[in-house]
Amino acid sequence: MSQHGFSRRYFFYGSLLAGAVPLGGFGSTPSLKALGYKSPNERLNLAAIGAGGQPAADLMQAQAGVENVVALADVDWERGRESFERFPKAVKFKDFRQMLDKQGKEIDAVVVGPPDHMHTICAMACMQHGKHVYVEKPLTRTSWEARLLTQAAEKYKVATQMGNQGYSHDATRVACEIFWSGEIGEVKEVHAWTGRPSWPQEMVTIPAPTPVPDSLDWDLWLGGSAARPFTTGDEGYKTFVQERNARGGRGGRGVPAGAPVVPGGIAGSGIFDPARRPGAPGGRGGFGGQENFGFYLPFNWRGFYDFGSSLIGDWGVHILGPANWALQLDPKYLVSVECIKKNSLPAFTFPDELALKYEFAARPGMPPVTIYWYHHAGGDAYTPPGMTGEEARKIAGMGPQVGPAAGRGGFIPGSGGGAQVAGRGPGGAGAPGGPGGTVPAGGGGGRGPGGGQSSGYNSIFVGSKGYMGTSGRGEGVGLLPGSRWAEYKLPNPYLQRSPGASTGSNHAAHVRDWVRACKGGAPACSNFSIAGPYTEWLVLGAAAIHYEGKLMWDNAKMEFTNNKDATKWIKPTYRKGWEVKL
Repeated sequence: MSQHGFSRRYFFYGSLLAGAVPLGGFGSTPSLKALGYKSPNERLNLAAIGAGGQPAADLMQAQAGVENVVALADVDWERGRESFERFPKAVKFKDFRQMLDKQGKEIDAVVVGPPDHMHTICAMACMQHGKHVYVEKPLTRTSWEARLLTQAAEKYKVATQMGNQGYSHDATRVACEIFWSGEIGEVKEVHAWTGRPSWPQEMVTIPAPTPVPDSLDWDLWLGGSAARPFTTGDEGYKTFVQERNARGGRGGRGVPAGAPVVPGGIAGSGIFDPARRPGAPGGRGGFGGQENFGFYLPFNWRGFYDFGSSLIGDWGVHILGPANWALQLDPKYLVSVECIKKNSLPAFTFPDELALKYEFAARPGMPPVTIYWYHHAGGDAYTPPGMTGEEARKIAGMGPQVGPAAGRGGFIPGSGGGAQVAGRGPGGAGAPGGPGGTVPAGGGGGRGPGGGQSSGYNSIFVGSKGYMGTSGRGEGVGLLPGSRWAEYKLPNPYLQRSPGASTGSNHAAHVRDWVRACKGGAPACSNFSIAGPYTEWLVLGAAAIHYEGKLMWDNAKMEFTNNKDATKWIKPTYRKGWEVKL
């Protein structure tokens, strides 16, 4: 420890990761003309692939009333209507390839937000056309694709960013600074978790085909994935969902009394409502006015092996962000990945409940570390030995206050994989416990072991000198027990803060960080040189669920050395005409 209370690790990693800031400060970027841009008035000409839902929100933050939106592509024009109406002068397309071919000369940068299986295909095409790209999280569905996009960003020299806005949170950066200061000592374990998916998984039959809505081009939606008939489901599917909802969490619990309906489900319960109107306020949107969420669309796709990576990519990429940054995790240090628990192994969708174990070798200045990831019916997946959830929890109003707060870019642990709902913490039927931890037993609605309050965290760093926790995208950072945090003084800030993060507008700060990079500023904080390797090791968990035992990782060959069959889950097979190459 130095005389200023900072460890050598703090200065070493802090200097490497000080943040994406131009030398002259924000706003000091060179003019677009000097960089060869043709956009008038120093504005970016923006386009989007995906014009509804999350990419629509990204585009609005990128545009910020300043930039130009010149083109929009969406395979479903009903779902894309919100952006079509917001930006009526933008030329609209169903096929993003036609957009790049016909409007390419007028486009500087593209927001890429289709389902995960199309991220690589769309982003690669944009970069090869010389366009900057903001790609929603997870960066890619498979590890091979993540490495490919990392290489492409370097080759084509474009500005990039993955949509994990937690990297723009003050709290994520504070978590790094606390760890690098040496406050909790050496970390050899991290436990991170969330509730089971709110969308339905574990289906065992595919319903009969149904007509494709007039607004949707189903073949374009499938893109590089294998062809299959469109379906919105049938009575068997609806019965499955109703029975799954009735089960609620473990032990046959049903819907919690008074539990609020959230987009795609009910907070904290894993409850999905197939009868809810897609276009209703707060919903995820739909197509053609259909009165259900459908079997694949508009959001169930994330639970299918062919289209997404379930909660591993959906919320794992957020919750494990502080660990990835602070511990300098990289696939070159990955030793193995293993699925240590699963409640089932469906044929074409992910299981509802699982636990993964990633083993990393020593990194410079840090010992080997094991990362545990759980998604399950509820409760704290890990509690420090000898510490109750109530003791672990922060003491209200005491200790450093680090933004953002829940509800202002924040996340409530246990809220069904992403809901932001006031007053609900982790629910708590039995959950897998890690080495040295406790297994929660019973209680819901924020109750933990023995009926006490849960910790309030859903990621805990286990250090040789103490514990640190975070929740959601990194917010809620604190030391455990809560009494320790109540008396703690933060180390002096070293990492650059993202403008606007302290006000709660973290999404906007993250997107505008990319816009600055597009205009010649320093690389964005989650550019592909950072987001690519992170995604690469994270989504290997989606491969591991198909097998028993450890899968030993060879990073140079990008394969599992002890299971050749498992390698088929590392690189996708694209449908003819959709192949990608560097």
